[in-house]
Amino acid sequence: MSHTVAVGFDGSRESRAAAEWAAGEARLRTLPLRLVQVWEPLPEPLAQASLPDAGTSRGGTGEGGLREAAEELRLRHPGLDVRTEQLSGGPAEALCRAAAEAELLVLGSRGMSGLGGFLVGSVGLAVVAHAERPVVLVRAPGPADGHDTGDAHGPVVLGLDTGRPSEALIEFALTEAVRRGAAVRVVHGWSPKPSYAYALAADPGLHETLAQYESTALTEMLHPWREKFPDLEITAESRYGSPAAQLVEASRDARLVVVGRRIRRRGPGAHVGHVTHAVLHHCTAPVAVVPHD
Repeated sequence: MSHTVAVGFDGSRESRAAAEWAAGEARLRTLPLRLVQVWEPLPEPLAQASLPDAGTSRGGTGEGGLREAAEELRLRHPGLDVRTEQLSGGPAEALCRAAAEAELLVLGSRGMSGLGGFLVGSVGLAVVAHAERPVVLVRAPGPADGHDTGDAHGPVVLGLDTGRPSEALIEFALTEAVRRGAAVRVVHGWSPKPSYAYALAADPGLHETLAQYESTALTEMLHPWREKFPDLEITAESRYGSPAAQLVEASRDARLVVVGRRIRRRGPGAHVGHVTHAVLHHCTAPVAVVPHD
């Protein structure tokens, strides 16, 4: 793995927003920024036709546009080492290769007009589902909404499942908060198992017992992390209800939302999980998806 922050770039407004966010992240990490452009081969009949550049299909901008974007980033971020690279192949596969060679991959997503969230395309979802390095989705501001990429003074929001905790996920979120001088807000949503339905109806006090259990589990899980990061402000909330809905609500004043994705090395396909999927589509702040075992 090379120590860089990579960003998928195709010349679109979305990829430019991602590149700007990635440049700031590269500076925080004191790493080079790597702009990656993917050239997808054309189908064989077109490749054999007498057409200019018939061997490749360019996604949005050519090499000149890539160099121009890199130079603009250097001017806005003096001292930042900005590199460019062109990869061939399917966009998702090529971007996954780029992710494997970086500490972090950043992609752009289009804001959904009137809904204040992301529109994550098939390529972005495929990369998130298959990459084994953290991937950040950055929303491009709408043409009239003026929304920037996260609240510059907000916390880093971490979505945490106490039933399947991941040290890699927690450490990523806390380290990102330290880099930004931000607080951490841990969000844990829970719902009783279906088997508890009749018991809850018969014993109203059982809901309070379950709530206390979940809150205690969250506190105990975070205890060693509070000791490891003694100067970091960490608040935690365990609430009954949908984790996705709670994370989307918390994202409104966050500078970064961090969620996990369990790596599946067996079985067909790859999945991001329903909570992560909802967060990707509806959070207004940048979303980091951290794969973990």
